[in-house]
Amino acid sequence: MSTVVMAALGGLAGVGAFLVFAGLTGRQVFAARRSDLLGRLLDSLAPARAAAAVAAGAGVLVVTGWPVGALLAAAAVIAGPRLHGGRSGREASIARTEAVAAWTEMVRDSIAAASGLEEAILATAGVAPPAIRAEVTVLVRRMEHQSLADALAAFGDDVSHPSADLVVAALSIAARMEASDMTGLLSRLAEAIRGEARMRIRVEVGRTRVRTATKVIVGVVGATIALLTVLNRSYLVAYDSPGGQMMLLAVGAIFATGGWMLLHMSELDMPERFSARSAAERRATR
Repeated sequence: MSTVVMAALGGLAGVGAFLVFAGLTGRQVFAARRSDLLGRLLDSLAPARAAAAVAAGAGVLVVTGWPVGALLAAAAVIAGPRLHGGRSGREASIARTEAVAAWTEMVRDSIAAASGLEEAILATAGVAPPAIRAEVTVLVRRMEHQSLADALAAFGDDVSHPSADLVVAALSIAARMEASDMTGLLSRLAEAIRGEARMRIRVEVGRTRVRTATKVIVGVVGATIALLTVLNRSYLVAYDSPGGQMMLLAVGAIFATGGWMLLHMSELDMPERFSARSAAERRATR
């Protein structure tokens, strides 16, 4: 037991040293705020997934008699979909970026056809890309009873995308004053936004190999443990003791840390959004 205690203390000392180093160097360890972490936890504990986690934990406890194994099985059911999933969310983010670029080109083409700015935006209501069509429709409705600058500012908040803020800022400036080369500016913005979308696609392709390797490793480990439990239970007898359970908890903590680091690495740091509202409006909202 003293060996297990020493190993646990050594692990905790390593974590403490890492946190001290991160604090001294100003490195941000936990990027999400407490409310974000709580929201993710609540999302993970959906009724169906919670029931599956309880069932998995109970099954492992009955088969192996390991309380730590039951806890790790339940945690794997809860966190597994987030670790191996998220593809739809990433694809939706890329599609939203491309939709902003396409809508910018639509507005540019309408302006080039000798249309005013408001008429150009109105012309895109029915043909806007599906990813932002609802926001464009709301923008057109707001333009009926709000100034164009206010409607555009609200549109930027609805889309909530840094690239959309650039387009909103350009259109807001054009709405307040005469723009000499609006079509050229929108063309450059659309090209830059499409470049961002291509960059995200390349990043996703590069990270696919890491995600595939992670799935293979986790699958092989899980299958090995299951086969040993069924075919050669005596090989796992060492984990029946309290010390074995402590070691199993340490192994599970290592896997959990690796999964957290993988999730942290897979998240793209989005630039901070800015508002296109005027200085007077910003002072009024304080």
